[in-house]
Amino acid sequence: MYRYEPLDKYLKDAAAGTPTPGGGSVAALVGALATTMSSMPVNFTIGREKFKQYDAQLKRVLDECENSRETLLSLMEEDIAVYGEVSKAYGLPKTTEPEKKTRSEAIQKAATIAMEVPLKASMCCLYVLELTRELVDIANPNLISDIGVSAFLAEAAFQCAKLNVDINLATIKNQSLVEKVRNEINQAEKKVKTFSKEIQERVRAKIKG
Repeated sequence: MYRYEPLDKYLKDAAAGTPTPGGGSVAALVGALATTMSSMPVNFTIGREKFKQYDAQLKRVLDECENSRETLLSLMEEDIAVYGEVSKAYGLPKTTEPEKKTRSEAIQKAATIAMEVPLKASMCCLYVLELTRELVDIANPNLISDIGVSAFLAEAAFQCAKLNVDINLATIKNQSLVEKVRNEINQAEKKVKTFSKEIQERVRAKIKG
């Protein structure tokens, strides 16, 4: 699995003329990077007398960031696997009518599964932003720029994952599912933009003093 291999290998494979790792996997990786820039300020804050009153909240945020990182790293790998199934489905024979029917059904099934992975990643990135928002006023202010970096990365990862949801939705024929997912991710996008804007404004205000 890529997560246990050199970063250079992942980057080279992502840049190569091969289907995977693709945008969905990269989106999850960026989301995982966002969690690191929220975890670091917490680790620089927990246990310090000046911030002792926030220790319980900080520990909870740290645990949730660590859990989110694990989730996103798993989705980084899972996206590669599900795209492989999409490729297999499109590669099925389509000469006879039964073959066409089997191929079409396989494509629908694979596209639905492929859509679910970046959808999970996008919702996880929204959660990371919620966690990051908590840190602006309680984490060591010397790390305030890293909190801002986390927010930028989480927002970018959300939008990248959303694009991968959208492209799979374009293939799915189940309109009730399409409408449900589009509504869900559009509502999430509104929250992402609100949280990110709020975080960046507060971060810049603290930097200016």
